[in-house]
Amino acid sequence: MSQSLVLHAGSCQTGVKRDHRGHDARTPDMSRPTVSDTLIATEKQVASFKQARAARRTEIAEDYVELIADLIEDGGEARQVDIASRLGVAQPTVAKMLKRLAEDGLVVQKPYRGAFLTETGQALALRSRERHRLVEQFLLALGVTPETARRDTEGLEHHVSEETLEAFAHFLARRR
Repeated sequence: MSQSLVLHAGSCQTGVKRDHRGHDARTPDMSRPTVSDTLIATEKQVASFKQARAARRTEIAEDYVELIADLIEDGGEARQVDIASRLGVAQPTVAKMLKRLAEDGLVVQKPYRGAFLTETGQALALRSRERHRLVEQFLLALGVTPETARRDTEGLEHHVSEETLEAFAHFLARRR
């Protein structure tokens, strides 16, 4: 950004040069934070972004596995059409994701029967459900309405660290 200087009306009397925002161009404005004041340490920022990226990579897989577990519990199987309907996506999208989940060892697909969770998939579904429950219960304890807590939990549950989940659990246990 260029530091062009302009003379504003009234500055001719004092001879004070002003920058393009009208600030005194002779000295820095010490009342405003600078970029270096607000930036966190590089290592901390890298760690935060790595955590967020890792969470995004597993977010969809966790949603699928959790839904598959729910559908199996409710009706004995998780068909592509039911998964697509519940997630609001097309069946080919579900087919691609189920293939990826199978490659990752989380599901087994049976012809004409749907998708079923492996032991690893069941363990992930259990962890996902517990994470979901803790986040939603925490939001409800804060006074968030049930509908908003349900919606917000879908976005938050995948981005909460184990440390934060433990804090949520501790907070909820103290309230009982």
